[in-house]
Amino acid sequence: MNEKEIISIESLYLANVFSKKPLVFTHGKGALLWDINGKEYLDCASSYGVAALGHCHPKIVNAIKTQAESLITLHSCYYNDKRAEFIQKLVNITPKGLNKAFLSNSGAESVECAIKLARKVTGKTEIISIMGAYHGKTMGALSLTWDKKYREPFMPLIPDVKHVAPDNPDKIREAITDKTAAVIIEPIRGEGGIRVSQDNYLQQVREICNEKNVLLIFDEVQTSFGRTGKLFCCQNWNVTPDIMCLAKPFAGGLPIGITVARENLMAALKIGEHSTTFSGSPIVCAAGCAALDALIDEDLVSKAAVNGKYFKEQLETMVSKHKIVKEVRGLGLMLGIELRYDVYGVIIKALNKGVLVIDAGRTVIRILPPLIINKEQIDRAVKVLDEALGEEENERTGNTVSN
Repeated sequence: MNEKEIISIESLYLANVFSKKPLVFTHGKGALLWDINGKEYLDCASSYGVAALGHCHPKIVNAIKTQAESLITLHSCYYNDKRAEFIQKLVNITPKGLNKAFLSNSGAESVECAIKLARKVTGKTEIISIMGAYHGKTMGALSLTWDKKYREPFMPLIPDVKHVAPDNPDKIREAITDKTAAVIIEPIRGEGGIRVSQDNYLQQVREICNEKNVLLIFDEVQTSFGRTGKLFCCQNWNVTPDIMCLAKPFAGGLPIGITVARENLMAALKIGEHSTTFSGSPIVCAAGCAALDALIDEDLVSKAAVNGKYFKEQLETMVSKHKIVKEVRGLGLMLGIELRYDVYGVIIKALNKGVLVIDAGRTVIRILPPLIINKEQIDRAVKVLDEALGEEENERTGNTVSN
């Protein structure tokens, strides 16, 4: 099929729920993608953070090929060697005490499990979430998500959810009642604009939850797996939650969701109370083993810290250079450029120049490159973004002179 046919078929038969760009990608390697016409793109979006190891990492490819020849799927009512290997590798790196996990298929599913677990453990119903938060689009996760454009078409959502102002522990203290089961927080609000938690905020919330006997849940679906320069973002502040939600890159590109908790908490879920058909699929767990091995063996956490610092420093030069740039923020390789205008034009200009970035709200460019990105590729991305911002600025001011 040619490009036009592929676009036509997807448009005809798939639900129109994605904001699509008119591009057909056919293959990728490392931090690069190629479209059907052979044009190369630097992927600084990595499928919204999924491709943290880049595309077609050889360890992932080999693991999937090998496992596919022995056993692809097996329900978790039976035991499996790859599942056991994966879960052992996982709990060996999770923050101390988070040593019991439930495996699912997505970030939203990992949040759904956390909601049910919090309610079951405490016998209470109320969950406190944060304004600007994004936790997914299934009904429970959607109830915790802030943006009304996602919520309003599906009201009423699950009851007893409160949203409080971010970075203000006093607001959380005020919101807690005798009905409160848990507080859920993203250490960095991704969809909410790459908003990094302020210093001491998470520690203060941890103390409040301890004092009030309320569970603390961290949604690290986007912030974990070394992206912020630590294995888990909460380790930037030395704070450990009671429950943590993971997903995206943990299976090297295959679908996975993980809810990890303290053993005494996870024990509250009894047989049959929470399950999913594809939980711990052997082929996904094989890919997960390879992904965790690559993360550790290739020292990608340290590389994310070093390259993320360099990337951010280069982007920060644009604040003084381009009047439309308001701020650059983020940690590690989770970065955002806030503009004074809508970012769509800049994203399309960068795309046309061969660099893929995404939005994080109307005015923030979100940059989530693979952790394997190198300095030369970072320089390429910065150059393209600089050009795209300059062109957008000229169009908005009516200036035809190039930067």
